[in-house]
Amino acid sequence: MGGDDAEPQCPAPPRANLAHYDARVELAAAFRWTARLNMHEGVANHFSLAVSEDGAQFLMNPNQMHFSLIRASDLMLLDANDPEALARPEAPDPTAWGLHGALHRMHAHARCAMHVHSIHATVLATLADPALPPIDQNTAKFFHRVAVDPDYGGLALGAEAERACRHLGDPARKVLVMANHGVMVVGESVAETFSRLYYFERAAETYIKALWTGRKLRVLSDAVAEKAAAEMETYPEQAERFLAAIMALLDRDGEDFRN
Repeated sequence: MGGDDAEPQCPAPPRANLAHYDARVELAAAFRWTARLNMHEGVANHFSLAVSEDGAQFLMNPNQMHFSLIRASDLMLLDANDPEALARPEAPDPTAWGLHGALHRMHAHARCAMHVHSIHATVLATLADPALPPIDQNTAKFFHRVAVDPDYGGLALGAEAERACRHLGDPARKVLVMANHGVMVVGESVAETFSRLYYFERAAETYIKALWTGRKLRVLSDAVAEKAAAEMETYPEQAERFLAAIMALLDRDGEDFRN
């Protein structure tokens, strides 16, 4: 067919000079959608994605760029073992380098990492008991799958960042509630990690709002919570389709995240 009814086609962005192009596009899409969800923190907070087999080389957002502006070409390619990373002309944010550099240096299984100060996860992190009880399906998703760092010691620089990241050594615990700080979520891919981040924030919101009622909570049994969590871990293609839908919506709206 074609003619006047044909939909306009956006020209494909150049790929030749962008290493790890597809990974960059997925990560850029995650930044854009996080901004739309108002889960960003001004020009702070960071996502990273390992691109080498050992996990040491990783992509990360540049220093102090708003999530809603990040494009595939803006992402920095860093090496967790590079002692001169902060001396380069376009150096990463020091706390981002501290936290994400330490994570990718210490834990090869954590391929992707997303750190935010989203409101409800951060409220959870301020509670004396930041445990997330299984009171619905979303909270059950994280049953026995969350680590807690109870010892906030200031900005994530050097030893403080390494201390916090040690809590993510158990591959079964892919969410770190950072007391008095925020949350760090890890996974094997951008799709998996972003989906986990999204649902953890929603789970935290449900729990916090349930506490607001002052009413007694209906908590699922350990057996049912574990069954639901295991079923959701193996639910087919949910994370991948979520990210694909996000990218389609960004394309529909003419966003330049692929550039």
